[in-house]
Amino acid sequence: MRIVVLAGITVAATTAALALPAQAGVPARHHTPAAPCEYPADVLDLTNWKLTLPTGEDEDPTDITQPDLATFSAKPWFQVTGDCDAVQFRSAVNGVTTGGSNYPRAELREMTDDGEVEASWSTTEGTHTLVVKEAFSALPKEKPHLVGAQIHGGDDDVTVFRLEGRKLYITDGDDAHHHLVTDDYELGTEFEAKFVARNGKIDAYYNGERETTISSDDDSNYFKAGAYTQANCGNSDPCDDDNYGEVHISGLKVTHS
Repeated sequence: MRIVVLAGITVAATTAALALPAQAGVPARHHTPAAPCEYPADVLDLTNWKLTLPTGEDEDPTDITQPDLATFSAKPWFQVTGDCDAVQFRSAVNGVTTGGSNYPRAELREMTDDGEVEASWSTTEGTHTLVVKEAFSALPKEKPHLVGAQIHGGDDDVTVFRLEGRKLYITDGDDAHHHLVTDDYELGTEFEAKFVARNGKIDAYYNGERETTISSDDDSNYFKAGAYTQANCGNSDPCDDDNYGEVHISGLKVTHS
């Protein structure tokens, strides 16, 4: 195993060993079974995604693209959970932000061509679907707001699943409270978030039930999923790594047709 330090985070990477065929008459050696998972890509198919972390330089957060993303983890911001059934995304209020936002994120961005090209699709052509199985697991203090999945346009988010305390909303552009899904969400509760974009509209589903439909005719859309913390050191205290938003994702699927 090699340990590499990248942009202030510790990354573990391994080189696979070549397996030699067993020889006749030679007793098989007993090996310690390998861990069921080591990297987030062992849990989720991240082929057509890139990752943005809340680390790096001011307004220049760390981006991880393929093929590096296939063997990448960064505790505690992006790692498999202890039982290997989900990926933990964590973003602290003091994290580095992108140039177009005041808030930090540990978030995946949709790509194409095995992760080489940024995805961009139209709501008026074809059908575009995102299904995320996730659970909000921690909220920042004072301003307990967190986004777990979204459709983003060229300039701004189009619609997101946004938790504010115990209230889970589906947004419509700048209307953060467009549709209330539930006012009694408990941290750690897994649910299925789903967006289906077609014919100039976006249907948003919660656990298989359509919750709302949003009009959209944008042609520069892409999906995002992870922990996009809607708080920073200006409105949430303490201003440190222990004050964060966190999401666990156990399922992630995108289809275009």
